[in-house]
Amino acid sequence: MADFSLWDILRNLLLALRWTVVLSLIAFIGGGIVGALLLFLRLRSGKAIGRAVGLYVQLFQGTPLLMQLFLAYFGIALFGVDVSAWTAASVALTLYTSAFLTEIWRGCVTSIPKGQWEASGSLALSFGEQLRHVILPQAVKIAIAPTVGFLVQVIKGTALASVIGFVELTKAGSMISNATFKPFVVFSCVALLYFVLCFPVSLYAKNLERKSHGRRA
Repeated sequence: MADFSLWDILRNLLLALRWTVVLSLIAFIGGGIVGALLLFLRLRSGKAIGRAVGLYVQLFQGTPLLMQLFLAYFGIALFGVDVSAWTAASVALTLYTSAFLTEIWRGCVTSIPKGQWEASGSLALSFGEQLRHVILPQAVKIAIAPTVGFLVQVIKGTALASVIGFVELTKAGSMISNATFKPFVVFSCVALLYFVLCFPVSLYAKNLERKSHGRRA
């Protein structure tokens, strides 16, 4: 059994934590870009494309993230493409995140009173101008809190990337536990680091939500 002190365990976990943060940022930023494009298509295009986007959202919301990771890692390899755990985790989490952000943002846009669309339309504004000058400034204020709150789910979702060999916080904890035979100590530290990472984000999202409700009251 390797002789690991508590500091040794924490130091190694902190090194792995940076990859959890990087993967979370890739998924959140990439998912935000894809989600914004899908939202625009859903709002602007015809019923066929809107239904296709809706099906995309339902597909990723209605299937486990674990299965999506397996499909990204093993499924793409069936076409002769060598996929690393890093690439598969990034792709799967980006698509997963985009589906949820699309739906969150769609709900925020549709919550804007119909009269706002009609009033801006009466000013002879194009669809893009309506969105940019009238609808989105109001929708963004509503969307900030749930969007930031969803980041917590993305961070915790990165833990599932360990099943395809991506060495993030959970995978590192498992490896250290196997080396030290101290699973309780190791995974207590893992849980603590997830809490330290997620709690400030959750607190910030709640503060944003309170401020948003205060402004609308």
